[in-house]
Amino acid sequence: MLRFNLMIEQLKSFFIEIGELAFFTSRFFKEVFKRPFELKELMLQCYQIGYRSLLLVSITGFIIGLVLTLQTRPTLMEFGAVSWMPSMVGISIVREIGPIITALVCAGKIGSGISAELGSMRVTEQIDAMEVSGINPFKYLVVTRVLAVTLMLPLLVIIADTVALFGSFLVESTKGDVSFILYFNQVFDAIKFGDVVPATIKSFFFGAAIGIIGCFKGYNCKKGTAGVGKATNTAVVTASLLLFIIDFIAVFVTDIFFEL
Repeated sequence: MLRFNLMIEQLKSFFIEIGELAFFTSRFFKEVFKRPFELKELMLQCYQIGYRSLLLVSITGFIIGLVLTLQTRPTLMEFGAVSWMPSMVGISIVREIGPIITALVCAGKIGSGISAELGSMRVTEQIDAMEVSGINPFKYLVVTRVLAVTLMLPLLVIIADTVALFGSFLVESTKGDVSFILYFNQVFDAIKFGDVVPATIKSFFFGAAIGIIGCFKGYNCKKGTAGVGKATNTAVVTASLLLFIIDFIAVFVTDIFFEL
């Protein structure tokens, strides 16, 4: 009976948090179109989120390209299909691997950073002080960060895809006799409009999900400094899980669209 009551309480708290997240998201969409537009803070957050994540994303993309090519090449050699390597790697990276891996890396770095920053401001009552002084903290802190992640993540995905393809080319040029022009001609011949557009669109949704979850957990942080660590941890876990759900929905919808 005690275990059943515990399950009921956990289920109840889960639905309460879902409702709070829905209200938080609806408030974001209301505030984003209201004046004043915090453009200076938005540009600062774009720099903090985009530029300072560039090195990590580039290294991750480069390693993805190396590993994917090294792991796939022996299998293709068995079937005499090594010439298909640029096409296969290009489609795999642009369609799926590049966006989802970059989003997961950003969920760990950006999502945790946002949650920790806003959580620290909440427990030290800085957000309360902003409200007392007449500043809209939601507009200044949440809207700017969510917009910055939403705008920067597609750019980071494009950079990661480019670096990953370059890493794949290095392996191919080392293992086989493939020139730079030949490799990327095959890659661009294989990649179609229907590969790039859905991957780019879902990158915006990935960014919005990371920003909203990170801000939600940090903005509603409770129970002192211990709550900051908990909020940061749950922000990363929740954002990562939500990324997979969004990715599944995006792939499912894209498949239906192209079947029609």
